[in-house]
Amino acid sequence: MQFKYWTCVALGLTAMISTMCLQASTPEEQAILMPVHKIMDGVAQRNHAMVKEQLLPGGMATLIREGKPLQLHFDAFVERLPTTGATKLEERLYDPLVRIDDDIAVVWVPYKFFIDDKVDHCGTDVFSLIHQDGRWLVSGIADNSRKDCLSK
Repeated sequence: MQFKYWTCVALGLTAMISTMCLQASTPEEQAILMPVHKIMDGVAQRNHAMVKEQLLPGGMATLIREGKPLQLHFDAFVERLPTTGATKLEERLYDPLVRIDDDIAVVWVPYKFFIDDKVDHCGTDVFSLIHQDGRWLVSGIADNSRKDCLSK
């Protein structure tokens, strides 16, 4: 892989823009990371329509909180995203792993979540994607959350 592509995206869940840098090794990986970038932009801008444009209708988000899964259809997931707020939030993603087979792909990426520049929790985000009508769409999202990163 001769070229490295950096896609920096912003993420803010309730107020401020946060930064996430995703490294893609190939143009194909860059294309797969683009919907993740656009979702994060939409969240940062509190633009639910922008987020929904990247999601396959009927998809699901599974969020593991305190060891318990919370499953949401994408419509409910998007509605949970804040539209206002003043607390600075930032999710930093590190070293994404992208796997591709024809018209399906997975992005596995560790993260740390900061509130007002202090680590609140960490975990891993997983995005499942499909290639449909010439573009990549997120068909599923999963993440977990833990506090063991607070001392690191």
